[in-house]
Amino acid sequence: MSDEATDPATEAFLAHRSLLFTVAYEMLGSAADAEDVLQETWLRWAGTDQGQVRDRRAYLVRITTRQALNRLRAVKRRREAYVGPWLPEPLLTAPDVAEDVELAESMSMALMLVLETLSPTERAVFVLREVFDVGYDEIAEAVDRSTAAVRQIAHRARRHVQARRPRRAVSPGEGRAVLESFRRAVETGDPQALLDVLAPDVVLMSDGGGVRHTALRPVTGAGKVARMFAGGIGRLDGTLTTEPAAVNGHPALLVRLDGEFDGVLAVRVEDARISGLYYVRNPQKLSHVASAAPLTLR
Repeated sequence: MSDEATDPATEAFLAHRSLLFTVAYEMLGSAADAEDVLQETWLRWAGTDQGQVRDRRAYLVRITTRQALNRLRAVKRRREAYVGPWLPEPLLTAPDVAEDVELAESMSMALMLVLETLSPTERAVFVLREVFDVGYDEIAEAVDRSTAAVRQIAHRARRHVQARRPRRAVSPGEGRAVLESFRRAVETGDPQALLDVLAPDVVLMSDGGGVRHTALRPVTGAGKVARMFAGGIGRLDGTLTTEPAAVNGHPALLVRLDGEFDGVLAVRVEDARISGLYYVRNPQKLSHVASAAPLTLR
């Protein structure tokens, strides 16, 4: 697609590109895979008879869903063999994403991990229905199921997600305040300050992809997590610094060691305490935190 191309197919694709990327990312949890899906979507869209398309947005969403569903089925097998916990690829997001509660909640690390427990078809149906408010008939065409079957899948997926999703979304300001308390505690290595900001049942998950050193299993409990942070910082051969940022629509920290980018630490906040910590160190997942990703639900 050259910058000079202004044909109707190109204009339609570019007009809806942010939406299509958001659909693909929410289905896959990977910006790199979402970008690949968009390339596949463009190739199929460019070969479509535009005169036969009544609703270009709906048609593009349908192509994107089908391509994302095919890719999700393939990567599911790879993720089962992943070294250590698999975490979604973090996205740097603009401030307005955090203000859009519906969008921010739909792409939070905590919810994205819940979506990983769904089957590929359940995830596609849930994302299209609950996040993008797509009609059941349209979803049925996208996932190649009957409308009645899609309604059943949507009900099952909704019940599954509601049983596991965070209890209450916090405001961006509350999230930033809790994260700042955690940041000060980490940088000072104060165990008690860490315990004060961590929920008793907090879970730490870290993703190094077998390339960077991380815990190969989730660490559960405020005491264990506090000791890991306090002890780990003391053993570092270098200077650790953190920078606040908005990642996946929520407050997070960009972590550097001796000035070199080391990873992204996202958090889940409930009842003014951190109940989930998600540290992504896998270098292959850190390419989309240099600039804000274009995201939209419409």
